[in-house]
Amino acid sequence: MAILTAVAVAARAGTFGNPNIHVDEQFYLYVARRMLEGARPFVDVWDRKPIGLFALYLPAAALPYSWSIWAYQALALVAVVATGWLVMRIAQVVGWGRGALAAGLAYILLLNWFGGQGGQAPVFYNAPVALAMLLILRGGARRELAAMALIGLALQIKYSVVVEGVFAGLCILWRHWRAGERGGLLRRAVLLVLVALAPTAAVWLWYAAQGQSAAFVHANFVSILQRGGDPAAPRLALLLTLLGWMAVPVAMAVMGLRGGDAGGRRFVAGWLAAALVGVAVPGGWLLHYALLVMLPVSVAIAGLFCVRPRLTIGFLVVAALVGQGVLSSNRQGRGTPAAFDALAARLRAPPPGCLYIYSGPPGLLDASGRCASSRYVFPAHLYRIHESRAVGVDQAQEVRRIFARRPAVVVLRPFSPGERPEIRALVESRLASAYRPLPPARLGSETLQIWVHR
Repeated sequence: MAILTAVAVAARAGTFGNPNIHVDEQFYLYVARRMLEGARPFVDVWDRKPIGLFALYLPAAALPYSWSIWAYQALALVAVVATGWLVMRIAQVVGWGRGALAAGLAYILLLNWFGGQGGQAPVFYNAPVALAMLLILRGGARRELAAMALIGLALQIKYSVVVEGVFAGLCILWRHWRAGERGGLLRRAVLLVLVALAPTAAVWLWYAAQGQSAAFVHANFVSILQRGGDPAAPRLALLLTLLGWMAVPVAMAVMGLRGGDAGGRRFVAGWLAAALVGVAVPGGWLLHYALLVMLPVSVAIAGLFCVRPRLTIGFLVVAALVGQGVLSSNRQGRGTPAAFDALAARLRAPPPGCLYIYSGPPGLLDASGRCASSRYVFPAHLYRIHESRAVGVDQAQEVRRIFARRPAVVVLRPFSPGERPEIRALVESRLASAYRPLPPARLGSETLQIWVHR
């Protein structure tokens, strides 16, 4: 554990205290802070992520803003180390004990390749998933139920876990089938499903008790199915980028699927296949979607160490170096903490009033201390093509409502692929009629426009 902790700290140190690691994490922290003020996700602040993800940020959100950044990153660090340790334990159970440390280190180092250097959802849900898989490998009726309960908790962090959850349940049923326990198999399957769905059902009932069942169902389930697709060119670019980054780690994992316990080896191979399906299903193919795959990949790295130790050590060195290169590139491309803080300071200046971030980092709301202009705080929900029918409101009508409230300050980044030109045109027309531009702000590779109400 000490080695894992030291490596995790070294691998992630360059991000500590950085408020601008990723827009997703900024948004999770903002929603958690609003929850502490009494806001309800899906009702008062809209998003489709499960409530458990925002709940994980509550301890950090209770602190002053600058401390909260360090706090959520510390929580993420604990989750990473714990998951790395669980990866080691799984490798030992499978029969790859000699490569267990290599597996734990691989997990920690590979996170940086795929945007896992901060508090993305898989950084947190990989821990309960790993523990669930370890319990299934050990066997026993109580462990199996506990494993599905853990899958249920992970589902309330992000629903991407569903494919791994199905795999876990099928593995349990297959074990009982092979043991000749076939009479009560259907009853057992129903029990496993109910246990896994219990946390989601409990949250649903809580919203239903407040008369918000429809809001919960739409945000958590219906909106996922209503999402459209971005234009073909940017989608293809995302897919090729994702496949390119995943190719080497997955190839190393496949090479490692030798030796050890035959049943355990088949389990890891099936888990890897399920994780790959889990990446393909959402269709967005963002780089951080691959973080769930790095869990079974890292376990298989233990097998690789057992047969090709020098290759594995070389891979770990490359993984560390590439990971640091990614962090450095992200820091320059997305903007340094100093640049982010300087922009936030500018947004705190008069005039008083709310802030509308049409496009840009949502963390500027927290950092500037200004109120939001809409319950649709995550900018992409109101301008992306694939969100046009999925957010429960007409995007153009919501933008008009926002400007009718006369936000004091408006921020927007340059036009991006997948953005609806008509929504940007609407925003620009309203800015031209009632706002004046301030000098633009440079944040990483982009220049943000700042407009204030006249």
